[in-house]
Amino acid sequence: MEKHQFNVGMSSRTRDGDLSDLGKELDELQELGVDFVELSAFDFDLIVGGRIRRPQMKTLLDICGGRDLPYSVHGPLALNFMDTPGRLPLHFQLLEASLDIAAELGAKHYVLHAGMTMESTPTLWQNAYDRQREWLFRAGDLARERDLHICVETLYEHDEWKHTPRPSQLATELEAIAHPNICATLDFGHSYLKLDAENRRSDLVSECATLAPQTRHLHLHDCFGRQEGMWTYTFSEQLALGLGDLHLPIGWGDIPWAELMTQCAYPMDAMFVIELNPRYFHAARECLARARSLAILAGSRIHEIADTSDQAA
Repeated sequence: MEKHQFNVGMSSRTRDGDLSDLGKELDELQELGVDFVELSAFDFDLIVGGRIRRPQMKTLLDICGGRDLPYSVHGPLALNFMDTPGRLPLHFQLLEASLDIAAELGAKHYVLHAGMTMESTPTLWQNAYDRQREWLFRAGDLARERDLHICVETLYEHDEWKHTPRPSQLATELEAIAHPNICATLDFGHSYLKLDAENRRSDLVSECATLAPQTRHLHLHDCFGRQEGMWTYTFSEQLALGLGDLHLPIGWGDIPWAELMTQCAYPMDAMFVIELNPRYFHAARECLARARSLAILAGSRIHEIADTSDQAA
């Protein structure tokens, strides 16, 4: 049996709504040899007041069209189905427009951040989880109508947010939602930071292994899983101390990549996405090669599971 080959891609950079150089970036990514591109559509000024801005959408379609390059779409980071109840219809309106954008681009995967809450009392977190379950199930119906999968991404607490689910908690939520069009994006750097905040750094592999079977999108970027609790003057100083969500090339941090590939079982259609800080694009080719090596390791894991199943049969 041949080893399974996962598709490996890279995300586009954010650009404050200016799409004038997106075509050049897509040319560069194609030249690198990526299998697909995750479009950072949340920063393309595509939606105004909940409605698609049609001239900007046409510009995007003109840039992306005519290329032998599949796309996935990263939706607005502000979407949050653990937010207070009165805001949820607004979030849902934004989601529907975002899903329409993804469908028009021919994407099959749409990345949505997991919910976050400002509640500091754990007993109140369950109310936020209940809201997220209800609204994500509704979102799944929208996705199904557009032949999309919504991939809910693992996060970590930042900017005064008090709680977001760790990977195993997100797995539990997705099991409870039980919608075929709702799955996971496993962001390894975010998960590392989340677990570090809970003094559970050593649980990274086991936590990711719990979520892995529900994961259709993987975000690959490196860090040291250290909180940003220290003041720094420049990003270079933050890098020197290894603090925060650095989005480094694979191998620059200390994420245990080999274990995450060999001890986690990802679905055969999972997509490996490199999310690289633009300042490190000079290392993109090397990073892509490392990501492909990791994808081969993960494919070997699937190969071993398939062999075991064949023997059992």
